[in-house]
Amino acid sequence: MPFESESTPTEPVIDLWRQGELVEVDITDITEGGDGVGRFGERVVFVPDTVTGDRAIVRLIRTKPTYANGKVHELLTRSPHRIRPSCIVADKCGGCQWQHVDYDYQLEAKRNQIVQALERIGGFRDLNVNPVLNVAEPLAYRNKVTYPITRSATGQVQAGYYQKGSHQLINLNQCPIQDQRLNPLLAEVKLDIQKRGWGIYDEKLHRGKVRHLSLRIGRRTGEMLLTLVCKDANLVGLNDQAQDWLDRYPDLVGVSLNVNGAKTNGIFGKETRCIAGQPHLHERFLGLTFQILPDTFFQVHTEQAEALMQVILDELDLQGTETFVDAYSGIGTLTLPIAQKVKTAIGLEVQPEAVEQAKINAELNHIENVIFLTGTVETGLPALEMKPDIVLLDPPRKGCDGSVIETLRHMKPERIVYVSCNPATLARDLKLFCAEGEYELQRVQPADFFPQTAHVECAAFLRRAGDTV
Repeated sequence: MPFESESTPTEPVIDLWRQGELVEVDITDITEGGDGVGRFGERVVFVPDTVTGDRAIVRLIRTKPTYANGKVHELLTRSPHRIRPSCIVADKCGGCQWQHVDYDYQLEAKRNQIVQALERIGGFRDLNVNPVLNVAEPLAYRNKVTYPITRSATGQVQAGYYQKGSHQLINLNQCPIQDQRLNPLLAEVKLDIQKRGWGIYDEKLHRGKVRHLSLRIGRRTGEMLLTLVCKDANLVGLNDQAQDWLDRYPDLVGVSLNVNGAKTNGIFGKETRCIAGQPHLHERFLGLTFQILPDTFFQVHTEQAEALMQVILDELDLQGTETFVDAYSGIGTLTLPIAQKVKTAIGLEVQPEAVEQAKINAELNHIENVIFLTGTVETGLPALEMKPDIVLLDPPRKGCDGSVIETLRHMKPERIVYVSCNPATLARDLKLFCAEGEYELQRVQPADFFPQTAHVECAAFLRRAGDTV
């Protein structure tokens, strides 16, 4: 007879790397998007609502050959960085990612985001990245909130944020990260919309009227704005209701209607009309007065924007002889505090409405050595008939266009301050500035504009190589 092995048959290996399977994961890091990250074997697993130090049973909800997305099925070991969220719907609402993370570790993770991006993408070494500018109170800071409006299955008007990864709205009557003076309006305006019988917008059918409720407050002045974003301007009884809101809320200075009839995820349309009161509020920022409209871009954390701006002023140590250019200048939020301390200031901004607001804000503060120009930075910078000593860049998340960097390398300003909300594009652009040794990265100052989220803002300071400090 042929020889037969008497060894025990090997049991088949079961591959758990399938959607719906449960796997045990140690969370070893936290991503720039806010998710915890760990490994199952050689594969990476991204898990929302976790933090470094957690051990969890994770259900895989999407698998790829080398990575998967999952969600917590059972928390086995709690991280020392894990805390009890301040919000009762924090595990559902998509407004925050990190209410379960202690604030000190939030700051550490945000600084690490910047360091890793600068090293990995920018190729920088021996970095001088300061500790993150923190806040005394990491809640109740937002000066502007915009909530989608929907109707529940039982017909109740609801407002809130969408559930994480979905278009399922989580109804809110208060929010712990917004200025708490806005809470009564959030709770009560929904009831007024209900009583008026105004139709609620259905994004699938593109029917109905009311799309969003936007609230804004001047942190220093207490002035508030209420704006309804609607598909069209035909809301029966809106004038009476707007006046009722002004009468009911003493700090409410204006009620506006924004018309957005497009099939889009964008919130504001191009047309905003004031229904009652005034079309703007006033805010104090670094001792200056600003007019802010419902759809004006203004940093949502007033105090932290001031703190970072003060760092910039201290770093520049202005002598009053400099020529300064603020690219992406908006309504002059960063332009005007610097303009007070230089010889000449120029702001470049693509949105005409923002330029008009910037000019108004300059007049309000009697600042006469500043010029605001309408146009893109790509075309505006090369057209300048002067060489700036200092350039401030505060681009959108996508960073600077390559032509802007090339123009500045040709113009050779002595100093460049790059304010960024995206560590990846910041690192990419800084690498281009420093590639030929023309500029040196002096230091980076992060600031926490968005506590309870993974977002981080920072200012990077560049000096032309060879220039003395």
